[in-house]
Amino acid sequence: MLRFARKANDNRGVSTSGLPQISLAPAARAQPSRLPTLAATALTVAVLYFAHEVFLPLALAILLTFALAPVVSRLRRAGCPRSVAVIGTVTMAFLFLSAFSVIVAMQISEVAQNLPTYQYNIVEKVRTLKEAGSENQVLERLSRVVERIGAEISRPKPEARVSPEPEPERRPVLVEIFSPERPIETLKNIVNPLLGPLATTGLVIVVVIFMLFEREELRDRFIRLVGYGDMHRTTEALQDAGVRVGRYLLMQLVVNITYGVPLAIGLWLLGIPYATLWGMLAIVLRFVPYIGPVIAAALPLFLAFAAAPGWSLLVWTGALFIVLELLSNNVVEPLLYGSRTGLSPLAIIVSAIFWTWLWGPAGLVMSTPLTVCLVVLGRHVPQFEFLEILLGNEPVLDPKERLYQRLLAGDPEEATDIAEEMLEEKYLVEFYDTVAIPALLLAERDRARGALTDTQAVQLAESAGTLVANLEEIAGEEEGEEEDPAAEAADRDEADGYDLPLGEGRSVLCIGGRSELDDVTATMLSQIIWIQGAEVASAGHEALKPGNIRSLAVEGRNAIVVAFLDRDSTRHAKFIVRRLKRVAPQARIGVVLWQESRQPGIEAGARLPDELQADFLASAMVEAVREALSDEAPRPLKLGHPKIGRRTPARRGRRNEKKGKTPAGETAG
Repeated sequence: MLRFARKANDNRGVSTSGLPQISLAPAARAQPSRLPTLAATALTVAVLYFAHEVFLPLALAILLTFALAPVVSRLRRAGCPRSVAVIGTVTMAFLFLSAFSVIVAMQISEVAQNLPTYQYNIVEKVRTLKEAGSENQVLERLSRVVERIGAEISRPKPEARVSPEPEPERRPVLVEIFSPERPIETLKNIVNPLLGPLATTGLVIVVVIFMLFEREELRDRFIRLVGYGDMHRTTEALQDAGVRVGRYLLMQLVVNITYGVPLAIGLWLLGIPYATLWGMLAIVLRFVPYIGPVIAAALPLFLAFAAAPGWSLLVWTGALFIVLELLSNNVVEPLLYGSRTGLSPLAIIVSAIFWTWLWGPAGLVMSTPLTVCLVVLGRHVPQFEFLEILLGNEPVLDPKERLYQRLLAGDPEEATDIAEEMLEEKYLVEFYDTVAIPALLLAERDRARGALTDTQAVQLAESAGTLVANLEEIAGEEEGEEEDPAAEAADRDEADGYDLPLGEGRSVLCIGGRSELDDVTATMLSQIIWIQGAEVASAGHEALKPGNIRSLAVEGRNAIVVAFLDRDSTRHAKFIVRRLKRVAPQARIGVVLWQESRQPGIEAGARLPDELQADFLASAMVEAVREALSDEAPRPLKLGHPKIGRRTPARRGRRNEKKGKTPAGETAG
């Protein structure tokens, strides 16, 4: 059997954001005003900005609580008392952070003391660069221009004097060096800069301990305060926030460690001084999105530039960073799939800018987990749904809505990109059945309610026709591909109803029903039938007019299928079926009334096919293909007898009487 080249995946591209579907009703629901929400958001931002000294330690404590809560829960399940689990976890965490900070501070102090030893190498390399550029005299000219500008700026402004005055006599100034020993003042100068960080650290430790001790109590109070009327949604929001933030922090720490440890080892092997420092800084700085890895690489690269007289060390250090970045981004992070945060890349950058403006460097480090909390808030609280739409990475439009929007905008190229992206996981027939046809149904509904003009409908049909033509190459690939029976059977199980019969020796004609949009659906249907190996042709709705229907190429056709997007076209379809039955009595005449899901009373065995006198009635692509390639014989056309036939002479007589005439053989009295 001829096989399709793509695998079916019903979940691919389907929005999982939980957003409500777009209503197609003529009257849209009145949306509540967002002004109170925006005002509350602006007020919250102002409070966070001006009271950052209070909220910054609190936010840091909350994030650390999210990170340490899984460890405490695991110790509790292992039989540890609550006090031992909480205090032990917090103590170990802060001892580790303190040791980490002390080592980093000591290493930075040593680097600062040893920087003058690298001065000679830096000067020599700058001189080498200057000599290399002096051949073209580019650097030399630039340096002269800079020197002239600097001299002009630093030139003192001449003072205008009315009359020359004698210069005052210069007298020596007495300088007394007095250095009293005040140990209290010296101690105060040392301790004062440390009081702020130490107080903040102590406050964070205390808050984390109490939050871990009273985690369940705080959860219940939050539910009672915020979501007592909707306890299910509030509980789900709390669990979602805890899982996302905790997983992000844990997985990001693992990713950073798997990056920083090999970096330190590699720098040590290359001979970069203080390799341990650069590895530890890389672990910390990679918590900062996008900017952190750049800063972590810049410092060792500068030291490689300064430490060795040649250029090889700099090249090897840069290569080390490139290799580690590639491995971390393409191997480690995909393996640790839980490191995803649910944020779009643009949202991560914007959130980093926002939180840095709000709380400085600490806000930059905490920007991603704090924004994750905002996305969770927007996902579960309707008033803040705009946060999830703006910051989340889930698609906010269904695939059919995305495709319809691109076709409506007259952009068939991007529509083709959307289709090709989905066809990596879907059959072509599945794409037409679940995405393309529903998109055209949206267009038909907009046209029926007057939101889509006839001109726009024609332009949209042209864009959709271009899309179908662009997918012709994929259709050719699927038509010519065959697989071994074992793989074919496995794919058939995965196809979930998209296995179609062969069409060798069959000839089918597909015709659009009433509009240009119907013509596009007929072309899609003919493309799928052609993939199955049948001879197929398609025609537009203009060919069904009384003056054109006789010119249709119906000779030798086994089936003729007429496609309609408008489900109110049954009366028109009835006349079309009768005309086609007369011109092609040997063919099975079928009608397709497209729809997204089956509804009662429209299946092929319902009463409607008998009323239409069609051989079959379909509502989906797979059903239409199977019926078009069926071997069943066509049913004969039932001709009704007009009930007014015997009364025709009498009616003719009454019309003649009104005109003052009499029928033949009579005289007017």
